[in-house]
Order: sequence, then C-alpha cells, then structure tokens
Amino acid sequence: QVQLAESGGGLVQTGGSLRLSCAASGLTFSSYAMAWFRQAPGKEREFVGRISGGGSMTYYADSGKGRFTISRDNAKNTVYLQMNSLKPEDTAVYYCAALVSYSTNKAQYWGQGTQVTVSS
Repeated sequence: QVQLAESGGGLVQTGGSLRLSCAASGLTFSSYAMAWFRQAPGKEREFVGRISGGGSMTYYADSGKGRFTISRDNAKNTVYLQMNSLKPEDTAVYYCAALVSYSTNKAQYWGQGTQVTVSS
C-alpha cells in the first residue's frame, strides 16, 4: 500500500520560511517523479513544482520560482519543499504527489496534505 505523508506545515509570518517533508512508503521511490501541489480555500488545487526521480531536474510554477525549492533524498524516501519569503497568498493545504511521469502533472498517488498559513 502506497503512503505519502506530509509534515512540516504550520503558521508563519510573512517573509518567513518553512520546509515541508513528504515521506513515501510502499513504492519504489526513486522511480517516481514527485510533485507538490497546493489548494487554497475556495480555489482549485494548483501545481507548485516537481522533481525527477533522480533529483537532477526540477520545474516550478511561476508562483514559486525563486522562492521555493524542491529536493529529495532517495535514501530516505523523502521529498522536500523549502519555501522562503512566504506571502499570505501562499496560505493553502500543500500536497505531495507521486507522478505518472516527470513530463506530466498527473498524479498517481496523493498524500493527505499539510496546512500552511502565512499571516500578514
């Protein structure tokens, strides 16, 4: 059974930083591109960024470019989202996902999400 468990969310002030983690089990982790998505209240889930299985390639949505960094540790079956210079509009539930492939944002597996709240 595949499980993706996010952690690291919380309340942070504008301009602050958070690092989210997503621990995976039940899959060959290094074979999967991984991604982060987010969903703000009343809005659709949106893509944040993705990383290839080996970690050499990343791609970010415009909303996070220059502020967000995705990395992974395949020895720990964990993917990370480092978020800096946070803004109130970054407030959302953040989800990690194992992608069908690096070239698509289609998720094969989803985590349960972790809440990030940025206060102004």
